[in-house]
Formats: sequence, C-alpha cells, structure tokens
Amino acid sequence: MTCGCRKYLLNGAKVYVLAVIEHGTRRVRVLGATEHPVQAWVVQQARNLLMDLEDAGTRVKFVLHDRDASFTVAFDAVFRAAGVRVIRSAARAPRMNSVMERWIGSCRCELLDRTLVWNQRHLMIVLREYEDFYNTHRPHRTLKQAAPLRPLPDGVSDLDHFRVQRRDRAGGVLHEYHLVA
Repeated sequence: MTCGCRKYLLNGAKVYVLAVIEHGTRRVRVLGATEHPVQAWVVQQARNLLMDLEDAGTRVKFVLHDRDASFTVAFDAVFRAAGVRVIRSAARAPRMNSVMERWIGSCRCELLDRTLVWNQRHLMIVLREYEDFYNTHRPHRTLKQAAPLRPLPDGVSDLDHFRVQRRDRAGGVLHEYHLVA
C-alpha cells in the first residue's frame, strides 16, 4: 500500500487528502480529508485503515509513503505494531511511489480539475464517488482492462448482439458504460 494529494477549495482553503492504494489489486481507499494534517489525525486514520483491513480479511505486507512531515514516527509505529514493514521513499524520487502518483494524477485530471469543490464535505462526496468509479468500473492496463473490484467478462466474440448504455457519475464528469441485454 502507498499513501499520499491536496486540493484547493472554492474559498481558497487548502485541504489534504489521505488515500491509500493496494499495489497488487490497484484498489484505492480514500481515508479522509483535512485542512490541518496534524499527527493525531494521521495516526487515527492509520488505525482506522488497519481496522477496516482486518474486518475485510486483508493482510498488508508493507506501507510505502513519501517523506511528508505528516507521516511521523507515530504513524509508522501504528503499522509496525501490526507487523507491517514501513518503507519511506527516497527524497525527490517520484518513481519510487509511482502507483500512488499515477492515482493522484488520474484523480486530478479526470475529476478534481473539472469540478468546483465547495467545501470539505463536498470534496469527500466527490472523492467517494471517484473511489467507487475507480474500484468498480475504470479499466486498468496492469489488470488486463479489468477494474480492481470487477473481473473481466468472458471473451466476447460478436459485438453485434450487444447494446451499450451510458451512465453519468459525479455530475456528468465521469461516464460508465454497461452492456444491456
């Protein structure tokens, strides 16, 4: 898993978003957003993540994060106590955490740069919608065009017998396409 994004709201406030992505499955989890990413908030988000993963029966081998000041020794201690290896990326090496950097770029390009975000609550609503879209519908090249939570359908040989229906999400910024019988 890798951690890491910030967004400016309509009123000019800078909000930091804490999200994690599972490298193997490419599943994203948006943990929260705050204007002040103090140590206590970040540590609590780490605890919440570990509890959610335990409830889901998911085991984490390592956590990779950058050298941001909000990722303190206490943050690392939460993961170490759970038997998770903590890896800090090298200074000025964005390719070391490229999976998370790619998600941040996709989130900004596909959603945040096209959306006026009114406040922190609205930001979380929009991010949760994108998280669901990313995990259940958006195809990924590394997953052979499947989505993290949706396997590929069986091989389609004749497309003439299928109709496609479009569903708009996030106010029409995102589009999903589904086969209709």
